[in-house]
Amino acid sequence: MFRGKKISVVVPAYNEEETIGAVVEDFLAQEHSDEVVVVDNNCRDRTATVAAGAGARVVAENRPGYGAALLAGMRAAEGDIMVLTEADGSFKAPDMVKLLVYSEDAGLVVGTRTTRQMVQQAANMGFFLRWGNVCMAKYLELCWYTSQEPRLTDVGCTYRVLTRATFDLIADSMTSDGPSFSPEMMCEALMKGCRCLEVPINYWPRLGGESKHSQSFLKVAQTAWGMFRVITRKRLLGR
Repeated sequence: MFRGKKISVVVPAYNEEETIGAVVEDFLAQEHSDEVVVVDNNCRDRTATVAAGAGARVVAENRPGYGAALLAGMRAAEGDIMVLTEADGSFKAPDMVKLLVYSEDAGLVVGTRTTRQMVQQAANMGFFLRWGNVCMAKYLELCWYTSQEPRLTDVGCTYRVLTRATFDLIADSMTSDGPSFSPEMMCEALMKGCRCLEVPINYWPRLGGESKHSQSFLKVAQTAWGMFRVITRKRLLGR
């Protein structure tokens, strides 16, 4: 619980048996976590078994993609506040309280990995990835500047907190299955008049495996283009 509100940690997972156990244990050990929901997104390994053994509640989502998995996890979550994180160990539970504190002032609180002093050695946050996120964040910020004046530096950070009320407002409008789901969530929150705040968090090297969206310059460019298209569509078409 956090100040009387139940906290659900949601972890989308695809073939993460190497890391998921440590992630579940880390977040369950955090005093504010009431449950950890791991979404088995068509895993072909022992991710679901390892997660359940570590104490998580496992739900299945057959529709592939990061966005689809997160939506399934949030719909299954029982908490008043949902904490979204990764299955690879790049985010740690102690930073969760920083996001939760600001959830009393904003419907969506997003971490940022662009503070160099908080990007740990060997973390996957090189020059192009970091500044690509900054550029997309400033574009999104500009699109809603006159109405909301957000201050954003990282559209791709998947460590974030949203209230149940915010989720109920935006859930039916979320359409992206892949990494564009992250900026789409920010766009939808701003479109619905929710406050969106950003908080620096620590970014750690993965415990195992490799990123499916940023392991090469080509992948980074493809992800950035997809995010740009989603932000533009939301701003111009409102959907």
